[in-house]
Amino acid sequence: MATTREQHQIVETPTEARQGEPGPSVAALLAISTGLAILILAVIWFVFFRT
Repeated sequence: MATTREQHQIVETPTEARQGEPGPSVAALLAISTGLAILILAVIWFVFFRT
Protein backbone atom coordinates (compact mmCIF):
# COMPACT_ATOMS: atom_id res chain seq x y z
CA MET A 1 0.00 0.00 0.00
CA ALA A 2 2.74 2.43 -0.79
CA THR A 3 2.36 5.30 -3.19
CA THR A 4 4.26 4.99 -6.42
CA ARG A 5 5.51 7.54 -8.91
CA GLU A 6 4.81 7.18 -12.58
CA GLN A 7 6.04 9.89 -14.94
CA HIS A 8 6.32 12.53 -12.18
CA GLN A 9 2.81 11.79 -10.82
CA ILE A 10 1.92 10.16 -7.53
CA VAL A 11 -0.35 7.18 -8.09
CA GLU A 12 -2.58 5.96 -5.28
CA THR A 13 -5.54 3.64 -5.06
CA PRO A 14 -8.90 5.29 -4.24
CA THR A 15 -8.73 3.87 -0.72
CA GLU A 16 -5.29 5.35 -0.12
CA ALA A 17 -6.40 8.72 -1.47
CA ARG A 18 -9.36 8.87 0.95
CA GLN A 19 -7.40 8.17 4.11
CA GLY A 20 -7.10 11.75 5.32
CA GLU A 21 -8.28 12.24 8.89
CA PRO A 22 -10.20 15.33 9.92
CA GLY A 23 -8.44 16.57 13.02
CA PRO A 24 -9.80 18.52 15.96
CA SER A 25 -9.59 21.76 14.01
CA VAL A 26 -12.29 20.50 11.61
CA ALA A 27 -14.56 19.60 14.52
CA ALA A 28 -13.96 22.99 16.12
CA LEU A 29 -14.74 24.79 12.87
CA LEU A 30 -17.99 22.83 12.51
CA ALA A 31 -19.03 23.59 16.09
CA ILE A 32 -18.20 27.29 15.87
CA SER A 33 -19.90 27.80 12.51
CA THR A 34 -23.04 25.95 13.67
CA GLY A 35 -23.14 28.01 16.85
CA LEU A 36 -22.75 31.25 14.92
CA ALA A 37 -25.51 30.26 12.50
CA ILE A 38 -27.87 29.55 15.42
CA LEU A 39 -26.93 32.84 17.09
CA ILE A 40 -27.52 34.84 13.90
CA LEU A 41 -30.89 33.19 13.30
CA ALA A 42 -31.90 33.88 16.91
CA VAL A 43 -30.97 37.56 16.57
CA ILE A 44 -32.94 37.85 13.32
CA TRP A 45 -35.94 36.17 14.95
CA PHE A 46 -35.84 38.50 17.97
CA VAL A 47 -35.45 41.62 15.83
CA PHE A 48 -38.03 40.92 13.14
CA PHE A 49 -40.54 38.32 14.33
CA ARG A 50 -41.00 38.89 18.03
CA THR A 51 -44.25 40.69 18.78
